Amino acid sequence: MYLVQEKFIFKPEKLKQNFLYKYDVPFKELFFDVEEGVRINGLHFYVKEPHGLILYFHGNTRSIKGWAKYAKDFYRYNYDVVLVDYRGFGKSTGKRSEKEMLNDMQFVYNTLMKQYHENHMIIYGRSLGSGFATKLASENSPRYLILDAPYFSFSKAVQRFFPILPMRLLLRYQLQTDKWIRKVNCHTYILHGTKDWLIPVKHSEQLQLLSPRKITLIRIHGGGHNNLPSFPEYHNFVRDILKD
Repeated sequence: MYLVQEKFIFKPEKLKQNFLYKYDVPFKELFFDVEEGVRINGLHFYVKEPHGLILYFHGNTRSIKGWAKYAKDFYRYNYDVVLVDYRGFGKSTGKRSEKEMLNDMQFVYNTLMKQYHENHMIIYGRSLGSGFATKLASENSPRYLILDAPYFSFSKAVQRFFPILPMRLLLRYQLQTDKWIRKVNCHTYILHGTKDWLIPVKHSEQLQLLSPRKITLIRIHGGGHNNLPSFPEYHNFVRDILKD
């Protein structure tokens, strides 16, 4: 389990370096050169006179080529959107480890702060990405943190599928959202489907209890793990958050 866990955790889509992204809205491709041999690829969807920036961290599958379809959920409200791929996803390069991946996201954030005022930046984490988003928010001062189907802690989420194994000892990726969220100073919004079988809504309920004054939990009734954008309630809540 210790040796093969990466294949269970990460299911990337890899893209050739000369792959051309094509979308029918204004965008540009980004490259963040973290260090020698490590290059993080991103997509930047932009609008005229944006209210701010959404930095979007996706789940454990595919690449930003596919995740980019969700950018419209945010730029429709006049926000720029940046999505980035983790190491080994899409065109991003570098050997994966939790520490190095967290450092990559901080590098991306620091680079974007040269263009956007931090008070106008919102961090959005989806599923696996919720851990990276929470860690980033805990060490910076974005306007909001938005978590979509987060886990209380990554080891607790994985433990459901391997109940007899000591996952805290075996996992190389701990992603301790429960620890980091206590240090987040901005308001946090959590959206979670009540019928999510992969990461049950109780994970978000437990997160909210850690800081009830700073965390708003929004339950999408009937929502699963991968279909929240198909619910009108999801878009209504996103609209209300971004127009606040």
